[in-house]
Order: sequence, then C-alpha cells, then structure tokens
Amino acid sequence: MVDFQCKNRYDWKDFLEIMRLLRGPGGCPWDAEQTHTSIRRNFLEETYEALDALDRDDPADMQEELGDVLMQVAFHAQIETERGRFTMADVVDGVAKKLVYRHPHVFADTRVRDSEEVLVNWEALKRKEKSQSSTADAIEAVPHTLPALWRAEKIGSKTAKAGFDWSSALSALGKLEEEVRELRTALESGGPADAPHGAREELGDLLFITAKVAQMSGVDPEDALHRACDKFDARFRRVEGLADKPLASYTEAELVELWQSVKKES
Repeated sequence: MVDFQCKNRYDWKDFLEIMRLLRGPGGCPWDAEQTHTSIRRNFLEETYEALDALDRDDPADMQEELGDVLMQVAFHAQIETERGRFTMADVVDGVAKKLVYRHPHVFADTRVRDSEEVLVNWEALKRKEKSQSSTADAIEAVPHTLPALWRAEKIGSKTAKAGFDWSSALSALGKLEEEVRELRTALESGGPADAPHGAREELGDLLFITAKVAQMSGVDPEDALHRACDKFDARFRRVEGLADKPLASYTEAELVELWQSVKKES
C-alpha cells in the first residue's frame, strides 16, 4: 500500500499526487506500463465522450467526462515528468503564457472592434509565435491527426484568408460537380482504386471540395455529416419496419421505391 491520505474531497495537488503514485513503485502495474502511444486512443475516446456530454447539456456527465479528459492530460504529463523533459506545472505555465500573449486586447493596450478582429489578431500572433512565414507553413501545421473533413475545412479556411478562394460557394459547387464526373470516369474505367486518378484519389478530391463548399457556406462539415448519419439511421429504421421480407431479397428498384416512400414521410 502506498503512503496516501484518503479524503472526502481532493484538490489539484492531491490529483497530481494520485497520478504520481499510480505510476510509481507499489502503484498500479497497468498504469506503470503505459506509454504515450498505448493510451493515445484513450485520449480520443475520453474527448469524444466529453463532447457527447456537452451536446446533451448533462452537467453530471460533463463533470465526470471533463475529469476523464483532465486525467489523460495529467497522465501524459506524468510520463514526461518521469523522463525529466517537462512537468504538469510546465504545461500550466505554458498555456497561461499563451493565453496572455494571444490576448493583448485584455492584458496589454491593443484595441479591437469586435470578436472577428480578435480572431484575426489571434491567427497573426499564432503564426508569429510558431515562426510560420507563409500560408503553406500554416497549412502544414494543421494536425494530420484531425478527422479528414475537419482538416480539409481548416486548410480551406487558411487558404481563403490568403486570398486563394472561389468567389462564392456556388462557384465552388461547380468544382464539386467536376470532381463527381472525374470519380464517375474512374469507377467506369474499372481500374485499381489506388491507381493514379483512380477511385481513391478522385473520391478524396470530391470529399475535399465538399468540405470547401461547407466552409464557404458557413457549415461545419463534420456536424453536417453527423446529422446526415442520424437522418439516415432514422429512415433506415423505418425502411426495415416497413419491409415485408428480408432487404437482401428486394431488387434495387424495390429498395429505391421503399426508401422514397419513407423519405416522403419526413
């Protein structure tokens, strides 16, 4: 048993001490074995669970899930403390300094008209801070680990700020239609999906320009696709309920007719 005083209520120092003890001698064998890589997925899962709680506006779940996200941050910081590269105190100090630096309209004498100008200043300070001398540098800095639609939207937003953009979402829609034709050509050719100009490349181009149309329309493509998934789920459930035989025994035309009848209901 480790030397630790249990309490009715714990504070920040207690929390960090618990993480240290879990990783230390006499602590938890599983926690001690973990690395940044082994718990990487846990970080993602806890983040998505926190977002789900936020979307549901559930305060009890918010508290719990935000705590789980914080635990992941502390876990990674404790691994680095053991390696002697940085501590949780360094993490806190770093983000505090960043907030002060990127809010000169609050902590210095910079003046801004509105929140839009705040974001413009934030982006400029961020590029200066990270020594990004070009838009290409800023694009490269967009995390490759982001969901692909989200990454595409952020790239499109950064190039738009540099003046590389369509005049309107409708103009971009013309490019989307072009990509649909190119995907059709790739599929009709019957070639390997991973060949140059094959289905994978053309589908990627189609998804990229779709994210661009979303960005120019003021729509979050991730949110739009989630809503489409929810809508499909509800309609498919209705299709299954109306079917009088296994769906696999329907012809394509019959399935389309069944789907259209459900679609008219909503």
